[in-house]
Amino acid sequence: MEEYKSLKIIQKSPNSLVYYLYLNRATHLNALSRDFFTEFPKAISSLDQNPNVAVIILAGSGKHFCSGIDLQTLGDIFKESDYVDCGRKVERLRRHIKFLQEAITALECCRKPVIAAVHGACIGGAIDIITACDIRYCSSDAFFSVKEVDLAITADLGTLQRLPSIVGFGNAMELALTGRRFTGSEAKDLGLVSKLFTSKEALEEGVKVVAEEIATKSPLAVIGTKAVLLRSRDLTVEQGLDYVATWNSGTLLSDDLKEAISAHSQKRKPKFAKL
Repeated sequence: MEEYKSLKIIQKSPNSLVYYLYLNRATHLNALSRDFFTEFPKAISSLDQNPNVAVIILAGSGKHFCSGIDLQTLGDIFKESDYVDCGRKVERLRRHIKFLQEAITALECCRKPVIAAVHGACIGGAIDIITACDIRYCSSDAFFSVKEVDLAITADLGTLQRLPSIVGFGNAMELALTGRRFTGSEAKDLGLVSKLFTSKEALEEGVKVVAEEIATKSPLAVIGTKAVLLRSRDLTVEQGLDYVATWNSGTLLSDDLKEAISAHSQKRKPKFAKL
């Protein structure tokens, strides 16, 4: 398996279809470096294409999930001196922003579900990351902040686009404009996370149980559910129904359906082929 500077991939149980992807710069509070933005989409793609992976758990090494974008990465923006023409500087900056955005959007492009397990700090760019994940959980020590406004930045990696549909427009506006810190308990009340665990250890165990349960289900049904939900987010109900009808017309008549019906009638656990 490929080695990364900013990430670490672990399969904790030999026969498990659940893989862990760790933000792995603990000494820098897992701040998002230039290496991260290059490596993250590659790591996500490698897990997506691996037939032995059914579910991905995204977590942070050390005491915190992620402290946001590395300030050195931000500082690199001002080091571009080769392009004197203002128009070309602007165009180059836009391409750089799009490059950063694509790294985060890789989470949504991944067919397999990605579960964020948040402990400690989840600041700025980390909110961009977890809002692009499919399910979010946190421990009681977790704290959050849409921090960009305090750095004189309009958040541009996905928070302003994804957070409103998760916590509601008004709540997203308030959090983004104030940049205030809020607790895991409030994150649960807002709907940002699905469940709050009492400790990091309880979080790890609880998320593992959920991930292993999802991994037992039909992989075609799982990737279809994610794809249809994401697509339907931007469609009317009628358009969404039409999309899922087309999706299922292509995948419903599979061996997975036969196996699920057979297992149910025989009162046994189904066994599905890898994707």
